[in-house]
Amino acid sequence: MKTLKYPSVLISGLLAPTITPTVYAQAPADIVVTSPILERSLRETPAALSVVRQPPIREGQPRLKLNESLTQVPGLYIQNQENFAQGERIAIRGFGARAPFGVRGITIMVDGIPYTLPDGQAQLDAIDLDTAERIEVIRGPASVLYGNAAGGVISVTTADGRSQPDQTSIRMTGGSNDFGKLSVTNSGQDGAWSHSISASALNYEGYRDQAKVEKYLLNTKLRRELGDDRSLTAIINLLQNPRSEDPGALTAEQVREDKSQAGKFTEKFDTGQTVDQQVLGLQYQDLSAGPGELHVNTFYIRRNFEQQLPYPGDSRIDYDRDYFGARADYRQSLELSGLPFRYVAGVEAREQRDDRIRREMSFSGNLQDLTADELQTATALGVFAQGDLNVTDQLLLSVGGRFDRIRMKVDDDFASDGDQSGKRTFREWSGSAGLSYHYLNTHQTYANISTAFETPTFSEFANPSGVGGLNPETEPQKSLNHELGLRGAFDNGIDYDLSLFWVDVRDELIPYELAGPDDRTFYRNAGDTTRKGMETSIGWLLTPSLRLDSALTLASYKFDDYRSGGKVYDGNRLPGLPEETWNNRLQWQGLGGVFAALEALYVGDMVADDRNDVKVNDYWLLNVRGGTNLYAGQNLLLKGFAGIRNLTDRNHFANVRINASNGRYFEPESGRTWYAGLEFTF
Repeated sequence: MKTLKYPSVLISGLLAPTITPTVYAQAPADIVVTSPILERSLRETPAALSVVRQPPIREGQPRLKLNESLTQVPGLYIQNQENFAQGERIAIRGFGARAPFGVRGITIMVDGIPYTLPDGQAQLDAIDLDTAERIEVIRGPASVLYGNAAGGVISVTTADGRSQPDQTSIRMTGGSNDFGKLSVTNSGQDGAWSHSISASALNYEGYRDQAKVEKYLLNTKLRRELGDDRSLTAIINLLQNPRSEDPGALTAEQVREDKSQAGKFTEKFDTGQTVDQQVLGLQYQDLSAGPGELHVNTFYIRRNFEQQLPYPGDSRIDYDRDYFGARADYRQSLELSGLPFRYVAGVEAREQRDDRIRREMSFSGNLQDLTADELQTATALGVFAQGDLNVTDQLLLSVGGRFDRIRMKVDDDFASDGDQSGKRTFREWSGSAGLSYHYLNTHQTYANISTAFETPTFSEFANPSGVGGLNPETEPQKSLNHELGLRGAFDNGIDYDLSLFWVDVRDELIPYELAGPDDRTFYRNAGDTTRKGMETSIGWLLTPSLRLDSALTLASYKFDDYRSGGKVYDGNRLPGLPEETWNNRLQWQGLGGVFAALEALYVGDMVADDRNDVKVNDYWLLNVRGGTNLYAGQNLLLKGFAGIRNLTDRNHFANVRINASNGRYFEPESGRTWYAGLEFTF
């Protein structure tokens, strides 16, 4: 079997769970950068990227949301950890900050399957943290390889049974606010076959009123080695979420009165969502396809969704979604004018079909007639290529390009208000160029420039005039990213990653709510913005079993040219984003599976509206967790673990809603909470 290395923008490290002290340090030269597309060593990668390996994801964690695992990734900010109906809001260098729910502007990949739809939105409710082996983050625009809505990339890889022994685990966790979760996993390898199966059940009352969650998840990977460097992997992911209630947002006065209360109309309308989703994936690779490698991925996702929003009017949403696609790429290493050259070239096609209706909810809480019935279709076709040229043994030049055609169409089947059908087609070019120079074996400097584009999603195309179809005044936002970076590791156990970025964004998409009885969100292009700052992460292996990590982000997110409703917002901050975050973690790993971790997390102040009138204070949080092996026999391992989040019981907000109407900006987070559990492995 031949081994080839290819350019990429994601990292993975070797993952091996142990019960002896963990060795945390790893030089950039030893880390392999991977993704569903490309591969290279970290020291050759001219891009800001981070990797979270298995221990911080699984060890002593409740395994509920991504924010648990990504605290040490600079430049990334996550809100809405406790509202399962709205989902986590993720921002990378400001991309994604505008989302009132779910994910916008950031590409989400799970086991090579794009969870980001052709229209640019994504959901995270089917990610299985019980079998996640690594989470890789590109901290900047990456449209060259990922197309629309790639202001950053988060890629989650789950186990396939090859990197761990044959075993079964049963994990039971309970805690504050009637939190309970049961997980069962099984993995193994038999000759050419390997597999990983995970099933979990979650029940959670939540801290606030109207916040109950009931969720069931199955994640399965089956891999077959076909011989001659070929393999086939099948993926099945099943999500059943019969109840995720939505407590809604509060005014500042309501927060002072009782921060655990639900928002207006939420209990009366029983706000929340139900989801039933099936994901199927099939992946083929041939590492000896002629002089290079061939990779082919296909997938199909079926999602049935129903949601009641917290306002009277057209607030009951139902849709049945079919989302499918395929990607094929070819990779090869050769010589170009006597210099080593590696490239990848590929094509990707995806389609999203949402059969969607809206119904009226009266003030008295009675469901009324249809107000909308339409078929939303988005198709995306992309072709891409990227190549790496080793100019010298130390200097690498990387150049890439991509063309995307995205067509969004609405077929209106609701005849009583006339035909509101419409369509928009976007044709976008993306490019990137970077240099990587490793001046010592474990030290590197790099520079790159890249572009990204982001079409409005179907929900962001809603027309505030009340006319259906696609809002003709809303356009894609486009960005140009400049980046300089240093990374490396010293022999004394210190590793570092420093990046400086400057992002210019044209036609920034910003949410707003119209004054009135409802809280429906619309979108407008807000002129130009500038995002610039510094991201740094430092790790220090103080002893073989004690490590300190620190991730600092200092940034500025400003409107350059933005006028709306006769107001001038030039120079104002972008809402919903802290400009300073500083996350620290001290972790100790002892013999016999004993471990402990202390986290100190700082989130700077922010504003909640374009006018910068609504201020949100900064805060510190302290989290602690630990565990040990309670019994270790020949065929049985019993672990115990526990944790306390928000140790000092600090008041703060889990989510801040941008440009909210009627003053309902705030979703409070719970105070001090605890969890504990047992895990049996045999």
